[in-house]
Amino acid sequence: MAYDAAMARLLVIDDDRKLVELVDEYLSPQGFHVQAAFDGATGLAAAFRDRPDLVILDLMLPEMDGLEVCRRLRGQSRIPILMLTARGDDADRIVGLEMGADDYLPKPFNPRELLARIRAILRRTGAPRDEAQPWVEVDDLRIHKPSRRALLGETEIELTSVELDLLLVLAERAGRVLSRDQILQHLHGPGWASYSRSVDVHVSRIRQKIEADPKQPSRLKTVRGVGYMLCRPDSP
Repeated sequence: MAYDAAMARLLVIDDDRKLVELVDEYLSPQGFHVQAAFDGATGLAAAFRDRPDLVILDLMLPEMDGLEVCRRLRGQSRIPILMLTARGDDADRIVGLEMGADDYLPKPFNPRELLARIRAILRRTGAPRDEAQPWVEVDDLRIHKPSRRALLGETEIELTSVELDLLLVLAERAGRVLSRDQILQHLHGPGWASYSRSVDVHVSRIRQKIEADPKQPSRLKTVRGVGYMLCRPDSP
């Protein structure tokens, strides 16, 4: 399976807010969704909660240093980790890699090199991670990709093949708004924009099956003028 780096979610854990802003400004136009945390404990919690596609992790962090974040994260997850740090000592780089970091980039860095390393990591790790995480979970909604089953709590939801594919596209990007064209490109590839209104029909049918009140949806929301979003429990 080819990895869709263009829509990848990145979590940057670094207490240098100016650097985080610069990373966001450079990577967002490339199609990445950038989330930030400014201390180790908050970053670790965000990684477990939001399951980003890649973590960019500084070693020198308050509350919990980057090596400890890496150790705890790698103990429970295969999320790729790119170490990003001002430390130039080889021992830190080696320890980070031994703890399970996928790559290491010292500061100061060229943003183009950061982008190249991110894309390389995602290409290497995309398919294995997909196989290792068969379940996609958003609150009590769970989708088992190998068997193509969807559950709401312990109750199985009867979805057509297209409905399940569409719900899966939104669930894998929960908390993010996708336009109709983006949804169709994920489902069918480029060139389906002229059929974008079919998304509305399928969304309406999905709501009948997953919402307590389909007329006032709380899970699968419309963002007027933009598209649709499957909400996380902490979404506004």
